[in-house]
Amino acid sequence: MKQYISDFSKLIKFRLSFTVVFSASISFLIGQKMQVGRGHIPTIDWGNWLILIAGGFLVTAAANCFNEIIEKDLDKLMSRTKDRPMPAGRMTTGQGLILGVFMGFLGTWLLGKLNLETGLLSVFSILLYAFAYTPLKRKSPIAVFVGAIPGALPPLIGYLAAFGSLKAEMFHEIDYYIAGILFLIQFVWQFPHFWAIAWVLDDDYKKAGFRLLPTKKRDKTSALLTFLSTLILIPVSLLPTIYGFGGYYIAGLSLVAGLIFSWLAFKLLMNRELSDAKKVMFCSFFYIPAVQLGLLLNFIAK
Repeated sequence: MKQYISDFSKLIKFRLSFTVVFSASISFLIGQKMQVGRGHIPTIDWGNWLILIAGGFLVTAAANCFNEIIEKDLDKLMSRTKDRPMPAGRMTTGQGLILGVFMGFLGTWLLGKLNLETGLLSVFSILLYAFAYTPLKRKSPIAVFVGAIPGALPPLIGYLAAFGSLKAEMFHEIDYYIAGILFLIQFVWQFPHFWAIAWVLDDDYKKAGFRLLPTKKRDKTSALLTFLSTLILIPVSLLPTIYGFGGYYIAGLSLVAGLIFSWLAFKLLMNRELSDAKKVMFCSFFYIPAVQLGLLLNFIAK
């Protein structure tokens, strides 16, 4: 039983799935708080919040499952992935496919119960991640750009899910800005996040032919683009305050977090050492939940 749970966790990439659901659930609560403030609903609908969490988790798990089916033979070549259930031979691709299809349909159905747009976006996310990003990883560094799109959809999905049927009288102009900015912050963040991981794991990635660094190698240009992406993230993270739905506290938090992120990326540019790349990578893990939680607390405090 313990091995089965461990294998299932590796199959669905549990930590990644949890991160995705976390960002979607935070955006859902922000959207619901907007509706409460306008008097459209009396209080947050925690039932729909749970549906979003369950549906989002299943959809993400399905996408990860399809990714591992496609990359089973490649996963055998890399130290970090060779013990996953399919490359290790503890699960067949047929079993993985059945699980993936079941989770994908169930997750999409649950999200579709919230509104049609949420369900359609979840299907788009699965298709783009599994069948566009996954094969592109061996062909071109543009895979990072393609992968950043489904990677940034969870906060957008979560925000849209908060509005039920998306009736025009409930969805105001500011909601388009909020939804777009929540997507944009997570979209831009993924470039330094992905590239730092690619720098750290480059030796392992090369065994499978993955080309995720901007220049396909650990050089000054790859480090420069990583640094520039952290600089771009700073003004993007200030958009909530610029557009009036984020206060000065969230602006301060985003600015401090962004400057730390950029400083670590600058050190990577200067030194190009593996230890510096690891610091950028770990900073990226903390950056996005800190900013998203700050936004949520900002809405709660209003």
